[in-house]
Amino acid sequence: MSRSYLFVPADSERKLLKAADSAADAVIVDLEDAVLPDRRGPAREMARDVLPKLANKELWVRINPLGSDDAEADLNAVMPAAPFGIVLPKPEGAGDVDRLASLLDRLEPGCGCEKGSTRVLPIVTERPSSLFRLNGYADASTRLAGLTWGAEDLGAALGATATRHPDGRWLPPYELARSLCLFAAAAAHVHAIDTVYTDYRDEEGLARYAANARRDGFDGMLAIHPAQAEIINAAFLPTRREIERANRIVALFAENPEAGTLGLDGEMIDRPHWLQANRILEKARKYGSGET
Repeated sequence: MSRSYLFVPADSERKLLKAADSAADAVIVDLEDAVLPDRRGPAREMARDVLPKLANKELWVRINPLGSDDAEADLNAVMPAAPFGIVLPKPEGAGDVDRLASLLDRLEPGCGCEKGSTRVLPIVTERPSSLFRLNGYADASTRLAGLTWGAEDLGAALGATATRHPDGRWLPPYELARSLCLFAAAAAHVHAIDTVYTDYRDEEGLARYAANARRDGFDGMLAIHPAQAEIINAAFLPTRREIERANRIVALFAENPEAGTLGLDGEMIDRPHWLQANRILEKARKYGSGET
């Protein structure tokens, strides 16, 4: 999975082509919230035509919710371009991932795609009822690539007047949703992707938020502006100090394969430390390291 996922409206060719030159690891071509209902037909056509021009990116498409009149039309339009994955908004639970998987099973052969190759990234907290079903993703389709979350639709459903404190911190209901998404992703053994930081002009706030997301265990983050991608990417790089320590942990366990617990720098380390060290080294192999 990627570090930064940039949402781009599907009905703006200018923004779509600009996304190709951005620092974002992945681009999400948005056919849902970013497109007015009467623009969805032209947006599908534009997405179909422009997707091949974004081949330098990991490409995702956010379709409309399953059960809407638009969802299958979205899929029929974009699947011939063989996107890497589909972002699924407003699922009720893992059953919607399985329903989407069945639709993809039917569409992939006609698009020249290998069966099962199209991944799914659901936005798992947009409906209040979905919060009570997050454990179900552990048994979802093997197409499940990760879980991400959102606060705006959830806040609207609750009738809330705000989702954040004045200093940018999440209010308790949304901090809970964020944490549940993180736990559910870990239980399902998939990647956890944190939600957007909406003030795209606040670079300092974004850097702090992204650093906290990595600290808490998220693997990447959604973005709404190309300028956010580079900051997010940097925040999710392991530092040289972390890489050095991870190498020492992996080497120590390799030298002591029968040991369950070992000492390092006066600290007792065990299998969870070894697993985390391997995750750090995997990300370093893919993206490099940060400054310190």
